[in-house]
Amino acid sequence: MGASVAIIGRPNVGKSTLFNRLVGKRLALVDDTPGVTRDRRPGEARLGDLRFTIVDTAGLEDSDNRSLEGRMRKQTEEAINEADAILFVIDARAGVTPLDAHFAAVARKTTRPVILLANKAEGKAGDSGLFESFSLGLGEPIAISAEHGEGLADLYDALKPHVDRVTAEEELAKVDEAPANLAVDEDGELLEVEDEPVGTLERPLRVAIVGRPNAGKSTLINSMLGEDRMLTGPEAGITRDSISVDWIWQDRHIKLFDTAGIRRKARVQEKLEKLSVADALRAIKFAEVVVITLDATNSFEKQDLQIIDLIAREGRALVVAINKWDLVEDREAAWKKIKDANDRYFNQIRGVRIVTMSGIQGQGIDRLFENVFEAYTAWNARVSTSKLNRWLERVLIAHPPPAVSGRRVRLRYMTQAKTRPPHFVAFASRPEQLPESYTRYLVNKLRETFKIDGTPIRFSYRKGDNPYAVKKKKR
Repeated sequence: MGASVAIIGRPNVGKSTLFNRLVGKRLALVDDTPGVTRDRRPGEARLGDLRFTIVDTAGLEDSDNRSLEGRMRKQTEEAINEADAILFVIDARAGVTPLDAHFAAVARKTTRPVILLANKAEGKAGDSGLFESFSLGLGEPIAISAEHGEGLADLYDALKPHVDRVTAEEELAKVDEAPANLAVDEDGELLEVEDEPVGTLERPLRVAIVGRPNAGKSTLINSMLGEDRMLTGPEAGITRDSISVDWIWQDRHIKLFDTAGIRRKARVQEKLEKLSVADALRAIKFAEVVVITLDATNSFEKQDLQIIDLIAREGRALVVAINKWDLVEDREAAWKKIKDANDRYFNQIRGVRIVTMSGIQGQGIDRLFENVFEAYTAWNARVSTSKLNRWLERVLIAHPPPAVSGRRVRLRYMTQAKTRPPHFVAFASRPEQLPESYTRYLVNKLRETFKIDGTPIRFSYRKGDNPYAVKKKKR
């Protein structure tokens, strides 16, 4: 998308509400608490026939550069420098504050066109603030209500000289050209589609980076990008929104999702943190491969295992990144502990790939993404029906199903119903009487024989014979 437009202003003036309005989705977290947004977040905006990239930013605060607020302001300044136009938002109901005036002076110095928006101007309550905003020296303000969608026609007129317009024919062409294999259902589940090369511009691999707070997720992404794109620091829980960024690794296109740290449910009490965690869970659902980032100095805590269990339930391919490996003194002992934990805890995703790395030093990134693409290949594994049934014959001879009440359960046929993750269906005479231990045996043998590691395997039974066998007619 061509032009980039940044939304700036002090905290809690409704920037994220305007962002959500323009992208047509509730992508950015919105709450009454000031300073919800911390990283800059891009989205594909549409206003009439205008198409542009809109960038939500942290609220501008006059703070020391080393503080969290100061680092948030630096992120906003980066967005201003990269933008083709700027939307400067004030709260019309609160009027012009000293902070508005301070940052309006900064905005006047930029060479970018600045459009002044007086938000929350619905009704009469915002009239005084609207007239007062003329004093900011940014031209005539536009009265809007991001919450109620008022004033968007005037915003359209102001943006029209600075952003791209599309015709109806161009819009239809984009829909026709959209790759079919990006389709997801209403729950975010990937639909079964024709295979196309992953890692292209049209088909980037979707990778979510998840983990507990302060495990180094944002630092890792900054190392990949080679810039301070994500806000980082020693404070736990800096990231709140799930931010997506495009990245190219060895000529392969990847869409990275940085997510908020996921804590134990009992400790997540504030409404805002609940929204952040829900946003991270949506990112897991939309991803194809999930990288869980563990702190090498304190890995495989109970919460780590719960996140891994969640990834398995969602059916996503998994890679474990042991971050901060540079801080580990006795690496041999630490690796033994990690391997023991892997053997003990990864029941649903056997053979998961584990990579040691240092996000802050940029070490291990190539190995990590080699494993990410291998996990994606396993996630897409498809085994032909003929191979499956030859395999089934062998495993039944080696280890027949147990007899129940003196009668042996017969497994007669097997096929693969889906990929992403692999889902196998076996037809049996009395499947409800098969113990779970036998199903685990079959799944483990499937992994071992067909090299399906690092991804969940779904296995279900159907009652009856081979449904595809040709039945003989009675004479």
